[in-house]
Amino acid sequence: MASTTRTYGGVSAEDRRSRRRGQLLDAGLELLGTEGWSATTMTAVCARAGLTERYFYESFADREALLVAVFDRVTTEAAEVVLAAIEGSPHEARARSRAAIAAFVALMTDDPRKGRVAFVEAMGSEALMRRRYETIRTFAGLLSGQARDFYGMPDGADQLVELTSFMLVGGLAEALMAWLGGELDTSREQLIEDCADLFVATGEAAVVIARKR
Repeated sequence: MASTTRTYGGVSAEDRRSRRRGQLLDAGLELLGTEGWSATTMTAVCARAGLTERYFYESFADREALLVAVFDRVTTEAAEVVLAAIEGSPHEARARSRAAIAAFVALMTDDPRKGRVAFVEAMGSEALMRRRYETIRTFAGLLSGQARDFYGMPDGADQLVELTSFMLVGGLAEALMAWLGGELDTSREQLIEDCADLFVATGEAAVVIARKR
């Protein structure tokens, strides 16, 4: 037991565990993002990370837990870059929409592994499919909050705001998946511009509908 709690070379046991977990997540991202979820086995991840199975179970209950953790790390980073982009953009609907979408698309395409994890492999594993749906709900909630703050939606508009947010977030996810799969013949820049226009037009339409009620 002492060996699991003792400090070696100035590095605590907790830091060593955190470092090993990071190695496993890095290996998981590489395998999941290049070879797919079926190839991302515990054995393959351990081999890529240079760690034994003992250390795998130190951080993860099973392979599915690792897959979800890799997916979560990608989507957490996505939420961070989107919010940072919004905060750094002018207080104008088109500028904010474009900044958020551009940051999101850049993250998912500058490192193609992340886009594959979020939009391709998430459809192959049942655990990842569940997590993908939960993540869409989370991002829809973020968008709902931003919309309420920006537009000052009237009382009683909550359901409409939530519906619009689900449509926009889910639609963007499906559009990006289609684009990454080569089904949409457009450049990255044009994709960003078109999606920004659609976000603004849909948001403004929702405001009009809400204020007529």
